Amino acid sequence: MIIKKAVLPLGFAANAVASGIKKSGKLDLALFYSEIPARASCLFTSNKIQAAPIKINQKYLKVNKYFQAIVVNSGNANCFTGSRGLKDALNTTSFVAKALKIRKESVFVNSTGVIGKRLPLSKIRNAIPALVAGLSKQEIDKAKRAIMTTDKFSKEITVKFKIGSKTVIICGIAKGAGMIAPNLATMLIFIFTDANISQAALDKALKINIEESFNCITVDGCMSTNDSVILLANGAAANPLIDVRRNFNPFFRALHLVCLELAKMIVRDAEGATKFIQIEVKGAKNYKEAKIAALSIANSSLFKTAMYGQNPNFGRIVAGVGASGIDVREKDLKIKVSPLHKKEIDVEVSLGRGNGSCVVYTSDLTPEYIKINAEYN
Repeated sequence: MIIKKAVLPLGFAANAVASGIKKSGKLDLALFYSEIPARASCLFTSNKIQAAPIKINQKYLKVNKYFQAIVVNSGNANCFTGSRGLKDALNTTSFVAKALKIRKESVFVNSTGVIGKRLPLSKIRNAIPALVAGLSKQEIDKAKRAIMTTDKFSKEITVKFKIGSKTVIICGIAKGAGMIAPNLATMLIFIFTDANISQAALDKALKINIEESFNCITVDGCMSTNDSVILLANGAAANPLIDVRRNFNPFFRALHLVCLELAKMIVRDAEGATKFIQIEVKGAKNYKEAKIAALSIANSSLFKTAMYGQNPNFGRIVAGVGASGIDVREKDLKIKVSPLHKKEIDVEVSLGRGNGSCVVYTSDLTPEYIKINAEYN
C-alpha cells in the first residue's frame, strides 16, 4: 500500500523546532529517533570537499553498528569550516546523545544551507531539550519541513507491505531542489523502516536502488558537499528475517518505490522549473553507456533552455549525445520527443548499438533558477 505522506514505522519518533539558525524564524532543527538501536546503511556525496557532518558520520560508521538518532539543521551547511566545523558537528551529536541518554556515536548529524559559515552552536544546544521533549510520531510533519531550504514542498512517501504475516513499513522524506546531479545531489534523504533485515541485505537494497533513482536525476549538473542518504532499520515489525536469499524481493521493491518517487519529487520541485523531463536512452551497449548519454543530454544547458522555450531544436539533443563521447553513428541515432507545451516531456533516444537502456529525470532551465541562485546567501 502506498501512502503519499510520511507515516513513521514502529519504534520511530520525530520533532522539529525553530532554533534561530534561519533568520526567517522558520523551523530549522529536526530530530529523528528510534527507540530501538537500528541498523544503518548510508551513502554520501562523492564531492572531494565534504561537509563536517559527513566526516563525523563516516567516523561513527567505522566504530558503531547500530544507531538511534539523526539530527538535522537547515540554513547552514557547516562546510568549509575547518577543524571548528568538525568540532561543532561532534558537539551537536554529544548534545543530542546526552538528552536522549544514548552514545554520541549512535547519532548521525546532517546540515544543509549556506557553505562557509560556522554553526550557531549555542542556539542548537539551547534548542535540544525542547526538541527531545517533543518527540512523537505525529511531529514528523514538522520535521519534514525543518530540513527544507529552497524547497517549495516537502517530499514524503510511505509504503506498507507484508513479510509473512507481519506488516512492514518504509517511510522516506527528502529535501532538495537545486544543485542536483549525481553522485549524489544537494539532497538529504532519510528513510526509516521497522523491517527485521540483515546488514548485507540492507546495504544491497540501498546501493542498487540509489543507482536507479537519486543517481539518475539532475537539475543543474552541480554536485554539492553535504548530500546524504541514511536508511535506518530497527526490526520492530518482528517479521521473518530479510536477508539476501530470503524475503528480499518484497523489501527491495518497496524501497525502490520509495527512492524513485522521492527522486522524482526532487526534480518536480527543481528551482525555477516549469517542466518535468524524462529522458530514456535505448539501444546502448549497456546500462552504463545509456546513462552517460542520457545525463549528457539532461545536463546540457542548451537542451534545458530549449525545453523551457518550447523550442523544437532537437539539434540540442543530437549535440548532447555526441558530446557524451559515445561512438554513435549518425544514421543509427533516432529521437522522439513528446509535445513541448505540456508540463511533462518525454524524450526517447535510440543509439542503435545494443540492448542497454537507462531513464534519467531532469527539468528545464529558466530565468527564475538564475534569480534564486543569484540571491542565495
